[in-house]
Amino acid sequence: MPRIINLAIGTPKEYNWNHEAKLSGIGKTSTKVAELKKVGFVGDDVGNKEKHGGVDRAVCLYPFEHYSYWEKILRKKMVLPAFGENITAMGMTEKQVCIGDVYQMGDAIVQVTQGRVPCDTISKYNEEKHLLKKVVETSLTGYFFRVLEEGAIKNNSEINVIDRHPRRISVAFATKILFHQHQDKESIEKILRVDDLSEEWRNRFLKL
Repeated sequence: MPRIINLAIGTPKEYNWNHEAKLSGIGKTSTKVAELKKVGFVGDDVGNKEKHGGVDRAVCLYPFEHYSYWEKILRKKMVLPAFGENITAMGMTEKQVCIGDVYQMGDAIVQVTQGRVPCDTISKYNEEKHLLKKVVETSLTGYFFRVLEEGAIKNNSEINVIDRHPRRISVAFATKILFHQHQDKESIEKILRVDDLSEEWRNRFLKL
């Protein structure tokens, strides 16, 4: 059964990376309960609204299973949520979850919309110069949800599947095509047939 390992929220803070000030919402704090609205959790926000956030990216989830891999590769302990995710969960890897799948988490109902396209903020935040490159290479990115029904989520709330999307396009598959197989027209067309794909990713695949 999928389960929540950590729930976190946070407002943007100013960081000084490489002698350059940057406003970012990547640094989140664990919490016992958070109220989820259509635009995201109350008390949570992004620094760059042009590139992050929005109703199709209201909730960010990162699979807990990946943490042991990164700790082995980077040879250090990773403190949750190291990737700026709202929810760290077991049993919900990119291979297990498909775009359009609908889940109930606590009182809220959410739907998978797209994988995450990471930026160099994760490298700077974790003080690992090559982390972004490695995340892209492995496609261990995490993913986003839109909110179908608002409600409270607790750090021990159950995660239940409400609906599996019939096209069965996993986040892992779509991410692999986007990052590494730009010429695979047949797969791109399959992904575009998923009506519940986020607008951002639809535009990315249409350009490909």
